[in-house]
Amino acid sequence: MCDEYEIFEFLETEYRMEKRNRRRRIRELFNPFEMDDTEFVNQYRLSKDLVSNLCEDLEPLMKTNPKRTSDLTLETKVLTAIYVYAHGSHQKPASSAQQVAQQTVSAVLAEVTKAINHIEIRNKYIKFPETATERNSTKLRFYEKFGIPDVIGCIDGTHIAIVKPNEHEDRYNSGKNYHSLNVQLICNADMDIISVDASQPGARHDSFIWSEHPLKSHLEHLSTTESLWLLGDSGYPLRKTMMTPILNANPDSPEAYYAEKHNKAWSVIEKTIGILKARFRCLLVHHALHYQPQVAGYIANACVILHNLCNSANIPVPELTEDEIGREVFMQPQNSYVDLAGPRDKELQIGIATRRDLVARLWEQRLGG
Repeated sequence: MCDEYEIFEFLETEYRMEKRNRRRRIRELFNPFEMDDTEFVNQYRLSKDLVSNLCEDLEPLMKTNPKRTSDLTLETKVLTAIYVYAHGSHQKPASSAQQVAQQTVSAVLAEVTKAINHIEIRNKYIKFPETATERNSTKLRFYEKFGIPDVIGCIDGTHIAIVKPNEHEDRYNSGKNYHSLNVQLICNADMDIISVDASQPGARHDSFIWSEHPLKSHLEHLSTTESLWLLGDSGYPLRKTMMTPILNANPDSPEAYYAEKHNKAWSVIEKTIGILKARFRCLLVHHALHYQPQVAGYIANACVILHNLCNSANIPVPELTEDEIGREVFMQPQNSYVDLAGPRDKELQIGIATRRDLVARLWEQRLGG
């Protein structure tokens, strides 16, 4: 005879199997691609076509042949992960994802995030202009929109909250009473993100992250044969390839005109970050990512790739509430930079001369126009 424990185990197993089968039946009956287009974008941020194309890209990188009838399809996995990115929670996934068990959502999120971070996917959707033709096109677009020549991109860092890491906790102290990654982003004039570094701990300053980045030396090398620079805020050092604002310029002066043009153009990175986080609320500081730093960085990379996909198709951007905007602004650390280079420092002097020439060019254009 079976004892009470064996009977309980049998009933518990039957209950779990029935619950799993019920989820599977509901997933089979409900096809999220039959949703209204607007509602689909509201839930998943991407359009149906973009999700289909993404699934095609990820199919070679993921397990796509279910071994059991209860296994999830590739489409369901991708939609489940995107929902988590979009809403900052996997407690209430919508559509087909609402019938995915909590522990399964975590596994799916890890699998999809890993696939999206594959080097082939990253290189396809995050493109820094490498050829002279691409760079000239990028610079021309900035000039057409903002009237500043030779801009290759705008740069800034944004903090993404994470749970307390298991190691080197102090390195991830944002200075605002939470742990974070300081994610460096560079965008073009159309708010496509052309570079992302989500590997840096929150205690690191924007200027330090840039000083160690391979793109810095790459741009310095390019600057020996062509004129190009990034626009950065006062958190970055003035250098030949980094144009920073002029603070407290005299009104109606060439320097004030430069400051106005610089601020207007540089604000495109602020808008880009705002759109990125509005689309994928898991990146908002009050939605701390419950993962260790490396995985949290991979999630940030995935959101950047999806942002670029949305941008390419002009997908509408959901609005943040005033409360969300206020909290985001308040919780972002300030990163003013104090240049410790001496007055005779060669790089600083070249930067000063380069900016002086740019100020003169802009003023001449204004007078000539």
